[in-house]
Amino acid sequence: MPGTAPAVRGKGRSLVPGRGTAVRLALMAVPAAFFGVFFAYPVVSIVGRGLHQGGRWQLGRIGDVLGDGSIRHVLWFTCWQAAASTALTLAVALPGAYVFARLDFPGKRLLRTVVTVPFVLPTVVAGSAFLALLGRGGFTDSLWGVRLDTTVWAILIAHVFFNYAVVVRTVGGLWAQLDPRQEEAARMLGASRLAAWRRVTLPALGPSVAAAGLMVFLFTFTSFGVIQILGGPLYSTLEVEIYRQTAELLDLPTAAVLTLLQFAAVAAILAVHAWTVRRRESTLRLVDAATTAHRPRGRGERTLLAGVLAVIALLILLPLGVLVARSLDGPDGYGFAFYRSLGSIGSGRSGGTFTVAPLETVWNSLRYAAVATVIALTVGGLAAAALVRRAGRLVRGFDALLMLPLGTSAVTVGFGFLITLDEPPLDLRSSWILVPLAQALVGVPFVVRVMLPVLRAVDDRLREAAAVLGASPLRVWREVELPLVGRALAVAAGFAFAVSLGEFGATVFIARPDSPTLPVAVARLLGRAGPSTYGQAMALSTILMLVCAASLLVLENLRPRGRGADPSPGEF
Repeated sequence: MPGTAPAVRGKGRSLVPGRGTAVRLALMAVPAAFFGVFFAYPVVSIVGRGLHQGGRWQLGRIGDVLGDGSIRHVLWFTCWQAAASTALTLAVALPGAYVFARLDFPGKRLLRTVVTVPFVLPTVVAGSAFLALLGRGGFTDSLWGVRLDTTVWAILIAHVFFNYAVVVRTVGGLWAQLDPRQEEAARMLGASRLAAWRRVTLPALGPSVAAAGLMVFLFTFTSFGVIQILGGPLYSTLEVEIYRQTAELLDLPTAAVLTLLQFAAVAAILAVHAWTVRRRESTLRLVDAATTAHRPRGRGERTLLAGVLAVIALLILLPLGVLVARSLDGPDGYGFAFYRSLGSIGSGRSGGTFTVAPLETVWNSLRYAAVATVIALTVGGLAAAALVRRAGRLVRGFDALLMLPLGTSAVTVGFGFLITLDEPPLDLRSSWILVPLAQALVGVPFVVRVMLPVLRAVDDRLREAAAVLGASPLRVWREVELPLVGRALAVAAGFAFAVSLGEFGATVFIARPDSPTLPVAVARLLGRAGPSTYGQAMALSTILMLVCAASLLVLENLRPRGRGADPSPGEF
């Protein structure tokens, strides 16, 4: 690859015999223990309870469930819609990743924060907003007489809405640090702009694109709220079916089999991802992101910027605008009636939904998300540092383990927490820390997937030179790797915080009644009949949206600075 530093023979091996293995195992110890205690143990326990009843194993249920034609249809639709959602998201969001990585324009930082907001909204809220856009009396129905609710198109569009930021931030984070002189050199040798991008930039972005695609696929593979609201009775995913079997039919054996089926599908996906990524990885020349952004040059870049802004307006801003409009559409016309009525929710009077004030749910969400982010950065950072030292099947299996929470039913995880973490030495059912632990399980995969492509792009000769000079592994990380990956660390922190702030599936099972989070509060309001509680739910959702935007803006201003971090206002 032109302009790319050559890979080093023996990449990932320590110059001191045995030292590399010892360091790798030490780095893997904390993440392995964390996932073993707070993921594997609860999930295995709940699956075991489903398949082991009456003193014997109910293994015959596996064949019964797999032989059910309706279950096979659910599995097919789950895989199909996830693949289609991933492809559509990548196609729509990759131009946005380039615009945010390489172009500088007014309002860029604010707009980047706005596109991340959908990612933390509870799916039931966003589904309701899309129902207002695409359903009866909605935007498409009013203009063209076309209703898209209960169709697969509504599901796909909503999935792009949720996952647009995953591609923009994950791929754009690495793209902003690629040396543009590599592509310029290819063009000087006669390659067209498209050919230079396809032969130089795209291979360098390959691992990052694959990581973003994997996260989008896993999120859409386990889609629940969007399917329930927009899909109607015609469409069901494995996640929806697990919930139905567990909460509505109380059929734990069938739910356990479906959970195992989900595990098997996710494991196969992760195996394919690991194999393809290993073939594309290479050492890259990373530069300061502040030096790569420029004002749009020429008609092509200006047209691309206009197109991306139009997509964001229609795909992101319009649904969010509907959400705000519904929160202001009170019984006496537009105003703040629903916001004022939130003050009576925690009063304890008849008809009240909570025992705490809405303002306290905001504080709860911020507190839980901050703790979950610290946990996710610690566990995910150690895991990424271990995985960058590539080795055999053990490390590849460890990499796959870290991604399993994204492909596991939140119903299973939350219920598993309740039945396993209830006695010494892990009696945490009444402890507030249980919520951040559950949220961190979802945040760790994002930290790993964001940081790993950048860590593996760092030239190993820098690490080896520091080791030869006597630097300890910790000092090598602090003085060599951290300055180069500081920007990726800030992106990872933003993702972990955003995911924790909006996590709902597991939190709804384990959040204490006197300390609910904002998503749980919104879901409780949506579960009560009447236009008043629905309007209050929209008001709380708008507050959640504003809290998320403000928090992400603060994180941008606090991100680390250095050779790998961008001090300009145009990058995150």
